[in-house]
Amino acid sequence: MRRREGDGCPVWGALQVVGDKWTMLIVRDLVAGARRTTELLAGLHPISSRTLMDRLRDMEHDRLIERRDFGGSPPHVEYTLTERGRLLAPLLDSLRALGDALG
Repeated sequence: MRRREGDGCPVWGALQVVGDKWTMLIVRDLVAGARRTTELLAGLHPISSRTLMDRLRDMEHDRLIERRDFGGSPPHVEYTLTERGRLLAPLLDSLRALGDALG
């Protein structure tokens, strides 16, 4: 995701981090615990693997998730929410409640 300079508004800054199509859906899947890339792909269908990897890199850069590489063949990589990423859980709950109310 491209980052742009804001005007100092905290809402603008937060939207720069979570305002794309997939970030909050990735958070939704990681709130339950660590997930492998293939698990995230399956849960986020129809996201492409390239888009997922781009979002995961952005989220790691923003310190929302942590990537753990366990090595092995095939490679075993898991993603988990950081403490900063877990701050998004109440926002996720609010979005879920809104979705239920609008549904």
